[in-house]
Amino acid sequence: MTAPVPLLSVENLTITYASDAGPVQALRAAHLTARAGEVIGIVGESGCGKSTLASALINLLAANARVTSGAVRLRGQDILTLPEDAKRAIRGRHIAMVFQDPMTSFNPVLPLGAQLTDFQHHLPQTRAEKRTRARAMLARVGIPDPDLVLTRFIHELSGGMRQRAAIAAALLMTPDVLVADEPTTALDVTMEAQIIHLLRALRADHQGTILIVTHHLGVIGELCDRVYVMYAGQVVEEATVDDLYHAPRHPYTRALIACDPAHLETHTPVLPTIPGHLPDLTAPPPGCSFANRCPLVTSRCHTAPPPWVRLSDTQAALCHEVAP
Repeated sequence: MTAPVPLLSVENLTITYASDAGPVQALRAAHLTARAGEVIGIVGESGCGKSTLASALINLLAANARVTSGAVRLRGQDILTLPEDAKRAIRGRHIAMVFQDPMTSFNPVLPLGAQLTDFQHHLPQTRAEKRTRARAMLARVGIPDPDLVLTRFIHELSGGMRQRAAIAAALLMTPDVLVADEPTTALDVTMEAQIIHLLRALRADHQGTILIVTHHLGVIGELCDRVYVMYAGQVVEEATVDDLYHAPRHPYTRALIACDPAHLETHTPVLPTIPGHLPDLTAPPPGCSFANRCPLVTSRCHTAPPPWVRLSDTQAALCHEVAP
């Protein structure tokens, strides 16, 4: 029997940004697959390409970005090759996004109710029916007194309420894929816990795929089934959450976990960091991008691109020094 087509797949996606210093290779042959019902994590330091990958999924790349190779397939169809009107039809209806800062997701001079109604322009319903649907979705994400909130402007809501409203807006059209880009970073610890709890509850009635883009390993552990670790525009490891925490294989993944404050056994005034810095992506190194920071580095790491090593059915890593 042939394997079922994934709901979402990214295949060898390479994206560059034009800059005064030359083309910045923000994504280099990135890949992932997601099946219906899965929650997928994309994790890595700032500058590793996570948000570029998320933006490519909804065709909202910056004007200076160029896709030089690869595909993004939704139910097998490459959406990057579609005409612009077809891309607009997919955006929101089939792939929706929750941005890090909900203040940038809404028009500041329109009340929330008008915007949530307009977001449903794909649906053949009356404005009254759409407003009723918006009210129900606000209630579903835990916003009290949704009728009052529909009359409010986004700046009149608290940070946690804004993020809940952004999640409600993204879910209004019951998308196949929900992308959450750093959904808890701008919140305090209490609000972060509430949003994690909400996303956990929503996954039970969301029949599609949820992608969580974050640098926060705690969020990954709370929400995700599988994880893709990114470094310098490349996927360097894919694993289940259990494998990621209990048997990480790529040196970068191990370093990330070692820097997680939750894993510290003693109190310390100085948090651990990964020595060194990301390579210049206007001229990526010929070998492994992590070589200048890696404790396992050998001479070939500086000269030869590392292979993609399949370690098990659920785990693989881009590294010379790992073995099945």
